[in-house]
Amino acid sequence: MTRVGVVGLGAMGGPMAGHALSAGLSVCVHNRTRDREEPFAARGATRADSPAEVAIGADLVLTCVSDVPDLEQVVLGDGGIIETIQPGAVVVDCSTVSPTISRTIDRALRNHGARLLDCPVSGGPEGAQRGTLTVFVGGEEGDLEKARPLLESFGKTIAYMGPVGSGQAAKAVNQIFLAGAYAGLGEALVFAEQAGLPLDKLVDALQGGAADSWVIRNRSQNVITGAYPPGFRLWMHLKDIRIALAEASSLGVDLPVTKLVAELEDRVVEAGYGNDDVSAYARVPRGQV
Repeated sequence: MTRVGVVGLGAMGGPMAGHALSAGLSVCVHNRTRDREEPFAARGATRADSPAEVAIGADLVLTCVSDVPDLEQVVLGDGGIIETIQPGAVVVDCSTVSPTISRTIDRALRNHGARLLDCPVSGGPEGAQRGTLTVFVGGEEGDLEKARPLLESFGKTIAYMGPVGSGQAAKAVNQIFLAGAYAGLGEALVFAEQAGLPLDKLVDALQGGAADSWVIRNRSQNVITGAYPPGFRLWMHLKDIRIALAEASSLGVDLPVTKLVAELEDRVVEAGYGNDDVSAYARVPRGQV
């Protein structure tokens, strides 16, 4: 039986661990807030006191944390995965970080006979709960095949993109698209609101035409009601598009629309709404920030 360690049991990593258990994999879990481990232990997972303990004897170690410092700590820091990972094991990182960081961690793991798959995901907490995420994969194809039973437990689409770092580059593309999509949703519906249009009927009509998208189907009601329960927190999307902008700069690519959305999302975060869903961008055209 494949032995899987999971570090990070938040809105994404928690459902991933649950799906791994449902798939019959042997799962060991660790989370910085330790009480989050308890529901998984009740389902048969073992608990570990540190990321290093998670990695003992694991074939795969799934990490899903919020940002680069967290990832570096759980993999490379004191008590980190790298201290105990066995030769041949694979770290399956579902965090969203830069391609450069993924390549740095992969090089460090290779010094211990292990490797990295960078596997950022798209689909949000809803997709994680349903097990329908899209997974962008960078790394060695043989490692992908080793990790496939784990990835398919929570991913509907497993897309191999190329060597280490390619998964993160593909996720950056996803977030660049979403920058425009969320800005378009907010500005379009606030315009419609001020024009006196029936918003629910309008959204139904838009879903039948060229404007249809996951964003309009799943986040229109947030804008209509002016309530933005997370989903995907706005500060995290801002973090992601800043990663994309840094990578674009290194490639000599100018992204003027994404730069503008980053500046406007930063205003929303500075106003105290960073923990709202990304659809809270609509606060900008509403003049609330």
